[in-house]
Amino acid sequence: MFLLILCGAGWRLLRPAGLEADRTRRVLTAVVYYLFLPALILKLMSRAELGGESLRIALFGFAVMGLGGMIAAAYVFGRRLPPPQAGAVWLAVTFPNVTFLGLPVLLETFGDWAALLVIQLDLFSFTPAVLSVGVAVARTLGRKNEGRPVNALLRVPPLWAAIVAVGVNLAGWHWPAWLSNLFDLLAQGVTLLMLLSLGLALEWPGEGRRLWSHVLPVVVLRLLLIPLAATWLVGWLGFTGIKAAALAMEAGMPSMLFGIVLCDRFGLDSRLYALLVTVTTLLAVVTLPLWYAWQGAGIPWPGAR
Repeated sequence: MFLLILCGAGWRLLRPAGLEADRTRRVLTAVVYYLFLPALILKLMSRAELGGESLRIALFGFAVMGLGGMIAAAYVFGRRLPPPQAGAVWLAVTFPNVTFLGLPVLLETFGDWAALLVIQLDLFSFTPAVLSVGVAVARTLGRKNEGRPVNALLRVPPLWAAIVAVGVNLAGWHWPAWLSNLFDLLAQGVTLLMLLSLGLALEWPGEGRRLWSHVLPVVVLRLLLIPLAATWLVGWLGFTGIKAAALAMEAGMPSMLFGIVLCDRFGLDSRLYALLVTVTTLLAVVTLPLWYAWQGAGIPWPGAR
């Protein structure tokens, strides 16, 4: 999977057929966002058992983001960062890459049940929070205050796919065999294109200490401290075993890709954010296996009942 990310990073350097990395990434992510990911959601959520566990998954997501947001706010105010830098750092610490890296990693590590966990975590907590609180913070701290308050949540194709799938699930219906096979075929492209797109997004800004002084604190908070706190949270919410490991790994994902879009739109420090995404993504290759090994070594999850 890491080699697939490197393929995307190599595309940025070599530009095959003269195609720029950012343009190629936008095309690939659009295909995933509008076609492949909705197909995966329709496949999994239409036959899943939805109930109290879904609520606990959503609570976990909101708690992780709330913790990250408070820690990030304390850091940026303590350092007295300029607003554009403060906004970029706050986004990088608060919101992990639960979908574009979390989904392929957990899907390939644990199987379909983990992909369903990621989808519920994203649609029931992270997406609403990013498009409301995340956008509000970006507008407040950015140089550009253009745009109305976000109503973009209603224009999210995976959300509508989830609504349809839940309706089919509750009604007890089943997809026709040909349609179910189509969903299976489309869903197979999610992992490949997400990882390739992630590699295409990695950028190494050529500026010095002004940017790098924030890298180590963000790495420690995003990849170590927040997932460590999440290992306590999963236990208190009643998750154990591999489900606890999957949620802790989600909490320890690197900074989300969508933050680059928010930085560009609202005038935050995009180059700083790109650097933070790149470094946290590369280091996650080391830290994510550590959180997985915590479960594999049989270490009890704190707070588990």
